[in-house]
Amino acid sequence: MITFKINDEEVQARPGWTVLETAREYGIEIPTLCFHPAVSSSGACRLCMVELREGSWSKLVASCIYPVAEGLQVYTDTERVRNVRRWVLEMLLAACPASPEIVQLAAKYNVIRSRFASKDPDQTCFVCGLCARVCEEVVGLSAIATVDRGIHKRVGAPFARPTDICVACGSCITICPTGAMQKIFDSVRGEPATALTQLA
Repeated sequence: MITFKINDEEVQARPGWTVLETAREYGIEIPTLCFHPAVSSSGACRLCMVELREGSWSKLVASCIYPVAEGLQVYTDTERVRNVRRWVLEMLLAACPASPEIVQLAAKYNVIRSRFASKDPDQTCFVCGLCARVCEEVVGLSAIATVDRGIHKRVGAPFARPTDICVACGSCITICPTGAMQKIFDSVRGEPATALTQLA
């Protein structure tokens, strides 16, 4: 077991665990949107940032992808951490103003408006990639992808064409943290019956 501290409390973790996994094991709250234990972590949303300290040195890291190590000093609710979360939530509010989940989470951290301009008032997807990861890693089909880059990045079918390998299992809809996949789903899948016939 690996021993370190979270908020000055001594904790133990198994090799290979992340800081976030250890915190959850001990009931220590760290907010997340793009994390799900069924799939690999990506650190996409950055809400799970924590502060590592050693003497006068410190740095911020994404806890969902940061591996535990002996002697770490982790803090989950410092002023630096809270400031980063507020910035992230402001950006998420601008990117997904129509998402009730993001609005509620932002309100929990006293963020009720964003200083950033919103390009699409109906947007609910912040491109966390959970839908694509569950399709590839759990379902084994890769019927969903993130397409384009930068500010144009979005969720869609590979090569921007509806795919007939989708079996309409609903895993992507279930794992989506904002409910956005419910609206995107029909633009991603082709004919589910074709895929089911192929797998039979």
